[in-house]
Amino acid sequence: MTTTTAIARPDTHDMIVVHRVFRRESDLMPTLIRAVPDGDTARAEVLAQAFSDYQLGLHLHHTGEDELVWPLLLARVDLEADMVLRMETQHEVVAGTLAEASRRMPDWQAAPSAATAAPLVSALTEHRAALLEHLHDEEEHILPLIEEHLTVAEWARLGQRFAEEVPKDKMLFFLGMILEDADPAERQAMMANLPAPARFVWKAFGQRQWRRRVSKIRAGLGRS
Repeated sequence: MTTTTAIARPDTHDMIVVHRVFRRESDLMPTLIRAVPDGDTARAEVLAQAFSDYQLGLHLHHTGEDELVWPLLLARVDLEADMVLRMETQHEVVAGTLAEASRRMPDWQAAPSAATAAPLVSALTEHRAALLEHLHDEEEHILPLIEEHLTVAEWARLGQRFAEEVPKDKMLFFLGMILEDADPAERQAMMANLPAPARFVWKAFGQRQWRRRVSKIRAGLGRS
């Protein structure tokens, strides 16, 4: 009698949960910027910092994929290699649009007005369009390849690297952003992957800190 042992494959659903953050925040940011009263530099500072954190999170997410995921897939796929290469190209486009928004940010931050907001909002709109195309393609075409060709340990390394590179004073904020739109099962799975001390810190005070900051960022939107 011959028995076969099923090879464990990664569950990539956590990537979809993370992608919700970038979809949500790239949608909210132009609305928040347009709503800033002329000359309100204090409010502009709050949103500029939120943009900086968004930029950091997306940069770490994409560089992790560039270094830990795409090379493994390219070494193991054949017909799908063009799609993996497309991911690399899309990362460059997304990074370019985000860099353009970053270049526009200081002028608006120094003197918030409809005139200084317009080019920034335009750059953010272009960024969101490129980002949404990329996220769709990745979820549709790449996540199935990851489940087929990467090991559980290789996939886990992506999340471990993110945790290692995120500044410690931003870790709880990023955790809150990921958990915000998670359903109960997704939230439970995410929390289960955290070390016990991190779960304690989140429940003890991290969640409250995150809510306070998000309320400040989204003031006037009715969403916090």
